[in-house]
Amino acid sequence: MTASGIFIHPSTWFVLGAMLLPLARKLCLHKALLITVPLIAFLLIQQLPERFGVVNYLGFEIIFGTVDRLTFVFLHVFTIMAIIGCIYSLHLDDMGQHMAALFYIAGSLGVTLAGDYLTIFIFWELMAFASTFLIWCRKGKRSREAGYRYLLVHVAGGLLLFAGIFLRYQATHDLHFTRIDLDNLSLAEYLVMAGFCLNAAVPPLHAWLADAYPEATVTGAVFMCAFTTKTAVYVLARAFPGSGVLMIAGAIMTLYGVGFATIENDSRRILSYHIISQVGYMVCGIGIGTPLAINGVCAHAYAHIIYKALLLMGAGSVLEMTGRSKLNELGGLYRHMPATMIFTVIGGISISGFPLTSGFVSKSMIIAAAGEHQQVIVMVMLLAAAVGTFLSVGIKLPYFIWYGGKESGFEAKDPPWNMQLAMAVAAFLCIFIGCYPDYLYRMLPYAAGYQPYSGYHLSETLQIFAFTGLGFYLLVEKLRPQPRINLDLDWLYRKGAAPLIWCVRYPLSAANETVSNLYKTVGLAFSVAAARGLSRFDRDGIDAVLDGSARGMLRMGDEVKLLVSGRLQQYIGGALLLLFIIVAIVLWFGGRLP
Repeated sequence: MTASGIFIHPSTWFVLGAMLLPLARKLCLHKALLITVPLIAFLLIQQLPERFGVVNYLGFEIIFGTVDRLTFVFLHVFTIMAIIGCIYSLHLDDMGQHMAALFYIAGSLGVTLAGDYLTIFIFWELMAFASTFLIWCRKGKRSREAGYRYLLVHVAGGLLLFAGIFLRYQATHDLHFTRIDLDNLSLAEYLVMAGFCLNAAVPPLHAWLADAYPEATVTGAVFMCAFTTKTAVYVLARAFPGSGVLMIAGAIMTLYGVGFATIENDSRRILSYHIISQVGYMVCGIGIGTPLAINGVCAHAYAHIIYKALLLMGAGSVLEMTGRSKLNELGGLYRHMPATMIFTVIGGISISGFPLTSGFVSKSMIIAAAGEHQQVIVMVMLLAAAVGTFLSVGIKLPYFIWYGGKESGFEAKDPPWNMQLAMAVAAFLCIFIGCYPDYLYRMLPYAAGYQPYSGYHLSETLQIFAFTGLGFYLLVEKLRPQPRINLDLDWLYRKGAAPLIWCVRYPLSAANETVSNLYKTVGLAFSVAAARGLSRFDRDGIDAVLDGSARGMLRMGDEVKLLVSGRLQQYIGGALLLLFIIVAIVLWFGGRLP
């Protein structure tokens, strides 16, 4: 790759920024660097060529950059989210968190731009390892354990992806990342799909998300909600549009995430389950695969990144200022944190799809695509999930944080200015996109002929909200958060780890000790005896033969020296005699041959 190819790649600037942060910290320039890097990346993506950074290495064509309309819409929202996230974290002095976040963003942008599977895998693993540190940086026991589980799950997902890439290359001898033929799927393609689906949190490969995100740092959770799952959505949309498996899995995701979010108590865990639900809309749209559905996937991914980040910034601000995240411990904060309350409510109505917000003009495209595709059951499932979203995040979450019918019993205030500024930018985008959807629609992969503000859509949405609000009013006591643990599929590997650790600690450790002792008593003695035998063979056998041969050659040399007289005529006469003898032998035997 040429120098221009390196520095035109947005990931390069995030990697350089991460490496320069410690020096910038000493010079008190780290805040400026944190804002400058994502701004440069945002400007760079506006002028990227369709193809750049092509390298031929060991016979492989490595493509670091390919850009089309599908790529651009994800790059656009990723870099905007990087700006918002960096503003939100400006107050932090923990350079480890900042460096992990920048490396994490670099990985996501690298995957989005990659034109081959090898490049995807490299940046895919960079995302996994960098994001793990956003969990560990919280430095608590629960965060440390959640980080290990998160890393192990994503390493397993990376192995699935790598195995699929290996088998696919073995079959096709091609590493280019293009749309996969769904009529000729083999084990390789299913392994690639499984690796992508794990990062998209598709059940049953989803439990890592609700396990790890609530244990991340306040700022780490904001970054993580934007990149891992949406990068996976991008690669699925690139490789597997029209897959019926993804359509069904996505519809199930929407209800699965909403169901758990409704009964959860921890605010950040509620929002984590809603990531699963909202990504389900995108996965379902990829499975439908029509131009309207893919447009809906891109639009919803764009809107979701902004309003989900806003919600997690609001919940994170509450955690930062109060030290609490469980709803049963909160309430009455509207008096103490009014600005944060307003921003969180905007995020809540946006994710619910309220008119004049970004969710209204994006999510409905996928539902409409399901209807056009004659997938009535899928469409009903998506509408039911919309009801659950408004119930759990549009009403329940803000009600029990800001009101809740009781006072929390502790003082709090709005967070630092930079956190409020980041929330304000995200809230503005939620409203702006809802009021001016053409801003988003112009970036979509296909020409957008969709009109969100139809009478039918407005009527349907307002009816859903009205009846959902009535249901919450009637069942508010039943929905009151309880301090309990809800079991998910992570229970399997949490509980499964205990017998595995026992096996490693006792039977396997005992077997290892037995083998070690056996080696010390038998193997080591055998090795010493064998070494002595080989040494004796070398001394008495090989060396004796070689030394005897050398001595023979020396004796022969001594005898030859006796023949040397120093007289030239004797040498010539001897040579002629030898020549005559050779000629006579040749003539004798030559004459006897038939």
